Amino acid sequence: MENWPRIGRARSFRKTARNFSAWKSGEADDGGSFAFVKVAEDGSVDVGGKLFSSVGFGDNGMAGGAVGEAAIRVVLGDLKHDFAHGFSLAEGAVMGQRFQFLDFLQNIFLCANFPYPLRMNLLPFGKLAAHRPRTFVPQNPDLGDWPQIAPLFDQLEARAAQAKSAAALERWLLDWSELNSALDEEASRRYIAMTCHTDNPDAEKAYLHFVEHVEPQLKPRQFALEKIYVAHPQRVELLGGTGVPPVSLNSNTAAANTNSRAGRPCHYAVFDRDLKNHVGLFRPENVALETEDAKLCQQYQKLIGAQTVNFRGEEKTLVQMGRYLEEPDRALRQEAWELVAKRRLVDADKCEEIFEQLIQLRAQIAKNAGFENYRDYAHRQKCRFDYTPADCVKFHDAIESEIMPAVRKIQAERKRQLNLEKLRPWDLAVDPHNRPPLKPFAQVGELVSRTQNIFNHLDAELAAGFQQMQDLKLLDLDNHKGKAPGGYQQNLSEARVPFIFMNAVGVQRDVETLLHEAGHAFHAQAMRHEDLFAYRLTTIEFCEVASMAMELLGGEFLEEFYATPEANRARKTHLEGIIGFFPWMAVVDAFQHWIYTHPGHLRAGRKAAYLQLLDRFGGDVDYSGYEEIRAHSWHRQLHIFTHPFYYVEYGIAQLGALQVWANSRRDKVKALNDYKKSLALGGSRPLPELFSAAGCKFQFDAATIKPLIQLAGNELRKL
Repeated sequence: MENWPRIGRARSFRKTARNFSAWKSGEADDGGSFAFVKVAEDGSVDVGGKLFSSVGFGDNGMAGGAVGEAAIRVVLGDLKHDFAHGFSLAEGAVMGQRFQFLDFLQNIFLCANFPYPLRMNLLPFGKLAAHRPRTFVPQNPDLGDWPQIAPLFDQLEARAAQAKSAAALERWLLDWSELNSALDEEASRRYIAMTCHTDNPDAEKAYLHFVEHVEPQLKPRQFALEKIYVAHPQRVELLGGTGVPPVSLNSNTAAANTNSRAGRPCHYAVFDRDLKNHVGLFRPENVALETEDAKLCQQYQKLIGAQTVNFRGEEKTLVQMGRYLEEPDRALRQEAWELVAKRRLVDADKCEEIFEQLIQLRAQIAKNAGFENYRDYAHRQKCRFDYTPADCVKFHDAIESEIMPAVRKIQAERKRQLNLEKLRPWDLAVDPHNRPPLKPFAQVGELVSRTQNIFNHLDAELAAGFQQMQDLKLLDLDNHKGKAPGGYQQNLSEARVPFIFMNAVGVQRDVETLLHEAGHAFHAQAMRHEDLFAYRLTTIEFCEVASMAMELLGGEFLEEFYATPEANRARKTHLEGIIGFFPWMAVVDAFQHWIYTHPGHLRAGRKAAYLQLLDRFGGDVDYSGYEEIRAHSWHRQLHIFTHPFYYVEYGIAQLGALQVWANSRRDKVKALNDYKKSLALGGSRPLPELFSAAGCKFQFDAATIKPLIQLAGNELRKL
């Protein structure tokens, strides 16, 4: 899945600092510690409370009087080298005097006024150059310090009135985008550090500092700029002279999205539509509520990330326990499943308490914005102009009628092959022929190198993109205690490069996950040319086409991990998983429809509603004796907690991905070219046009689903 920074969605712009002469910060080339340098009026440098005219360390000594980025690079150089050589002061009364670096470090760490943790060496990557040099945002402000961020908003607000032409308004938008990119990358870095190290207090403090002290300040200032744009007199000219963005709300035709004067698509049409929507939804009183929502979501992630079990004398994360569900020994599988399920149940009340607080917050957010319920608010907030909640309900129904028969057929065949009277929850991941689980790699390095080979076979451009991620250390793939669950791809928006996070433990699902997140990464790389920040964050429904299609396209080359029989076994399991995903997606989405349209419901009612959905979409799996575990099984789905209503997109996108795959069965070259062409459009076109560019229909009814499930079924029979 692609994770979204806590500072807002794709259409939400951000801010940065003007007072460049106050605090300056930087980062070591190796991505190590952070420090701060204060530049006085006379140009001298205050580091950790000591005043020097310049600072130098070991062989990296600086010229006298140097400040700013150069100074901070010296401070944040190779710490081992600096400790060994001490440091020297130049151009001052104590020129040539030597001090121990340890004393200097102590001065820094004893300073209590730094707005950002000094030791942010929790990121796997180092210094990343901006894709385009900054022209508006200063080079080295502390983007976690609101007093430095606010003045740039002042500048943008003041400059808007001076934009007397469409070109000037466009320049204003691009400066806003530059600012947004810088702040988005700052938020991403803190989020990445926190999720990689949920047990690290510095990482947690840095993340929460941004959530609590920066984001609440950003949102009203962004809203002010959005209102300025929507009311700006040059907006009419920017949109082609009509004053109405040539994008219909249902976006049914490409012709509706054309600049009437120039006969070409209006580049800012989707941006304009979404920004007007955001302006209409914004309420100042929701800022504090959204902050509380983010803090509760972090509590949930911390709770889940800390869950471990003792399995046969070894402490293991719940993710690590997943491999035992693939073991042929049924008693072992049951033991592992019960241990994990019971551990989750220990935190059930805490999960319920967190979620009930989230329900209350979200209901109030919706009410403040003038909506009857949070479901309807969430659909509008996610800019779902091309489908409605009612369409989602029809999607659920189509899954029940077209996909559930295939699911039950797969389950019946599994039960027969395993020679079981009843299929139990610990029987769902094991190979039905009782073969040992597939083991595609032993070390994460093997996962990376073999995946690289897959992309080498698939496409030279995509292969180069994945190699770049390795070169820049933009992969954090191994599982360890204290790491947040799941996987995501995160954009580093100023460098315009992607980062992939996951929890690999040596199973086939890890291969699929890396292919999935690489698809997101290729999407980000394809959009690097786009200077409008909003268009580098595409709608989720199409983001997931990029990732899910790559699972299927890359799956053609699984022989990089296995011999052909094992590769076919992996492909079969993957296709069965795709078919089996749709019912769970329907449960997650329909459950949230019920939750947020039944205000004031009690836990018992919520439990009953969930169990009814499991009865409808769960298939033929026997949970006898584990009724409470089944009733609370939704607690493991983080989307319900942290990304409400962000799940049906996966189902819509999976239909798109299956269409890309179906196209590739007919013409591989054209299908891949259409795929890459559609990724390069970013978020600049409405959903139906993005799907069309990829060679797909934007429909999720029974008529669309039926032939795709038939194709998958035919392929399963071959495998």
